[in-house]
Amino acid sequence: SLNTMNFITRLSALCLRKNRMQHRHQSNRRPAVPLGSRILTDPSKVFEHNMWDHMQWSQEEEENAKKKATENSLVKVQSEDRDKYEREAKILPEKRRQEFKTEKTSSEHMKINNDDSFSLKNGMFGEGETYWKKNCGDGSTAVQGYVYNNNQAKALTDNPQGKNCGEELGKLESFPGCDATYRILEVGCGAGNSVIPILKVLRNTPGTFLYCCDFASGAVELVKSHSSYDSAWCSAFVHDVCDDALPYPFPDEILDVILLVFVLSTIHPDRMQGVVNRLAKLLKPGGMLLFRDYGRYDTAQLRFKEGHCLSENFYVRGDGTRVYFFTKDEVWNMFNLAGLTEVQNLVDRRLQVNRKKKVKMQRVWVQSKFQKPLLSLRSPEETTKRH
Repeated sequence: SLNTMNFITRLSALCLRKNRMQHRHQSNRRPAVPLGSRILTDPSKVFEHNMWDHMQWSQEEEENAKKKATENSLVKVQSEDRDKYEREAKILPEKRRQEFKTEKTSSEHMKINNDDSFSLKNGMFGEGETYWKKNCGDGSTAVQGYVYNNNQAKALTDNPQGKNCGEELGKLESFPGCDATYRILEVGCGAGNSVIPILKVLRNTPGTFLYCCDFASGAVELVKSHSSYDSAWCSAFVHDVCDDALPYPFPDEILDVILLVFVLSTIHPDRMQGVVNRLAKLLKPGGMLLFRDYGRYDTAQLRFKEGHCLSENFYVRGDGTRVYFFTKDEVWNMFNLAGLTEVQNLVDRRLQVNRKKKVKMQRVWVQSKFQKPLLSLRSPEETTKRH
């Protein structure tokens, strides 16, 4: 529909504007360069910029990366410690708990950048997340370039605010965002780096609503305390995505978009499929899940020392948080098993350099879009019951 396309266009424009501002902050001497367009054609110029896009690895680089990953995986974390990290996965390390307390009580640690993105002074994210926030907008860029097909998108005005959603869904009488016709969920919202800029767009778009969750209550409190937070447009809540028995504060099959950015990698590999399956149930037919996370043989994986490997391609950082490194085939398998269809699934390879130290780092991420089929495989009785 025209209204939906206008909404996506406005959101994309916001993200593009943030990208340009971020690039201006990185260098006042160079013009803004769109992501994906800085290609290294002359190796002698490798240290002229901080980042190069679409890097192809040589066979030697690929073999060296595999060798390093094999070497740092030889010595595994002791089994009792692996159990400990699994039990404490939902608990913030003491340092980060203190950061939350500090952020809550001291406004000087809280900043709103000129581009209206929200961040923490001490940083709440790992390498991949930090790069994403700095170079891809502020998390909201996960939505950039996402355009619905006119025949697949539901018009924002099809169900004006005020309609009884309980009757339409036949599941709940009332819930946050009940009257909305376009709903987004961000899983693992942290302190709101994505939430706040997206919310600024949604507040000017009638019929939209944003859900965001995190297992850390301190993070959710920070989101709710931000001046831009408004319960009329957003619902932030504490949630453990690994707990299948824990209900979401809204029915299944109502979400248009789910953002899953640098979240799945923190979960034990044995539990990932269950998480993806549950999230897939939240999407309405035609809804989209946007995914971005660490890719296999990223610099962050190769930097681990012996004794930090929990299992194959799964590591524990010094602060107790865990991280997995995906291949795009693994990602495809998980979302395909959950009943979602691939729209995009690519490996994003970039060369990041430290110009002062003359150090080159091969960064690898997997970026994907998976859609819930429009025609659900329901029995005729179920279909009749819903309509």
